[in-house]
Amino acid sequence: MIEIFYTPEFEKRYRSLPVMVQKKAERRETMFRENAFHPSLQTEKLKPKSKEYWSFRIDPAYRILFRFRDGTSVYFLTCGHHSWIYQYVITH
Repeated sequence: MIEIFYTPEFEKRYRSLPVMVQKKAERRETMFRENAFHPSLQTEKLKPKSKEYWSFRIDPAYRILFRFRDGTSVYFLTCGHHSWIYQYVITH
């Protein structure tokens, strides 16, 4: 099972998500803990690949951005609309 560490940025952005999206995110997080590469999550490494940013889908519009800490744990960095996530990756 994967251990998840939440950044303050993630916690702040998560609280600002619509309640319905938060509920979907909770279900997806449970799935992620069991298998970070479950096909339903559509986990992908984002470009530029050298930054080591990964994301998975909450739903078609929202993503969770994360980075692997080691083989059994990750940092959830932020979350939000997919277009915002890609902008975040470019600027950070």
